[in-house]
Amino acid sequence: MVLPATDPAPPSALVLIVDDDTRLSDLLQRFLGENGFQTVAVQSADAAREKLEQLAFDILIVDVMMPGESGIDLVRSLRNEQDVPILFLTALGETDDRIAGLEVGADDYLVKPFDPRELVLRLRTILRRTAAVPPTPLSDSDALESDAAQFGPFRFDSKRRLLTRNGDAIYLTSGEADLLVALVANAGQPLAREDLAPDDRATITDRAIDVAITRLRKKIETDPKFPRYLQTIRGKGYVLHLD
Repeated sequence: MVLPATDPAPPSALVLIVDDDTRLSDLLQRFLGENGFQTVAVQSADAAREKLEQLAFDILIVDVMMPGESGIDLVRSLRNEQDVPILFLTALGETDDRIAGLEVGADDYLVKPFDPRELVLRLRTILRRTAAVPPTPLSDSDALESDAAQFGPFRFDSKRRLLTRNGDAIYLTSGEADLLVALVANAGQPLAREDLAPDDRATITDRAIDVAITRLRKKIETDPKFPRYLQTIRGKGYVLHLD
């Protein structure tokens, strides 16, 4: 089944599927191929690393429960090396499982059984978001022309969804970029958790928001336990203070 291309994947977006269920991988490859994606499938974390050394993938679909190294451990290690977008696709659907997946740096989390159409839409959404986050820093002329928000050594351009520290780009997951967009737009004003959840991810839990805030603080605070910029306002939510 081919979905309407109202929000298409980038031309020839290359997807790495990491799942030991070969039957499911075959079905995913066929369905994603019908919807404009190129795919490669592997059955283990080790095989995934080999492919990642050979090819530049646009996005990864990763199962959690696999023989040997788990998907969680794979993604945790990849996040120390790569900024490729990642979606977990797994039978583990408890809130704690979702939080664990987001905490190690996944961009999204979809539970089996699932509707393949939803998977395609989620992939397209992630790719659209991450495509707007260039890996290159702002030049001096860009910085002068940009209306980016400044806080300490950090600058965030909401239009480009680009965070830099002293001119060097800092990788953000799509969820972290969403948070900064909302916080910058309401700088100085506390935002409740429900106001920080994107409309297309309305089912995201308060705990998941808290986890994302914690991860974001690790990127922008000298001491995340005593934040200077991204603070908690008891009973109201979170607030970002700009210079």
